Amino acid sequence: MHAEQVAPESTAVRVALWRAMHAQIDPLPHILEDEIGLRLIAPDGSWRQRPDMDPEGTRRFRTGVVIRARFVEDLVAKSAARGVSQYVILGAGLDTFAQRKPEIASRLKIFEVDRPGPQAWKRRRLIELGFGIPDWLRFVPVDFEAGEAWWQRLVAAGFDAGKPAIVASTGVSHYLTKDAIAATLRQIAKLAPGSAFAMTFLLPIELDDRKHRAGREASEKAARASGTPFITFFTPAEILELARECGFREVEHVSGEALTRRYLASGADELRAASEEFLIARN
Repeated sequence: MHAEQVAPESTAVRVALWRAMHAQIDPLPHILEDEIGLRLIAPDGSWRQRPDMDPEGTRRFRTGVVIRARFVEDLVAKSAARGVSQYVILGAGLDTFAQRKPEIASRLKIFEVDRPGPQAWKRRRLIELGFGIPDWLRFVPVDFEAGEAWWQRLVAAGFDAGKPAIVASTGVSHYLTKDAIAATLRQIAKLAPGSAFAMTFLLPIELDDRKHRAGREASEKAARASGTPFITFFTPAEILELARECGFREVEHVSGEALTRRYLASGADELRAASEEFLIARN
């Protein structure tokens, strides 16, 4: 039985539109070129007039979104070059790596884990736009709200637990409880040696730069109003300790400042700093 098609969540749509805006209005060199998500959504011509598309007001968040995507894709490319053959995207949303980077993606098995309704919608749109669904791209529908276990669904979709994998979760952890995050960490820590997990997290607001707090507060207010409040935050020390407790052998914190310096031509432009931090955990 096919899942009922449901339009993507507002957060996934916003991220895809911000990625397109980066390609359309931000100065070269672009961190990421991605207008495929925009094509999937196919909004009316007034989408750039949406309040959450204000070019200046959303610049930091827009840049943070493309930086985190580029960082993960660079990790995936390095992992593929050393022989890792599986890539799992938890909460895939409107991710378009498989369509934009087929020269790398086709050497992997990519597993997109997401809610059944939006995933069925995305599948239909990819087919309508002519991208199709290649055999190496596997959709893994999981109804998290009904308590379904993503791990069993992943294995059923062809994931080989005996081979190393890179697993990514971006823009998700602050919507989850600490218990749910720990459960995910424990499961991924059991993967084959050579596997890696890349996860974004948000700092407690009092640790965020004062220049950015007004924007952060506005973002949290909008999330609460849409029914998806931010509920979990970590200091770098807390997330590293949790990852170790959950079984990872090697853990690393990559700061938003470090990502800004890596990917922006002018790392001193604090207004364009990445807004999330990364945990990189390996077993």
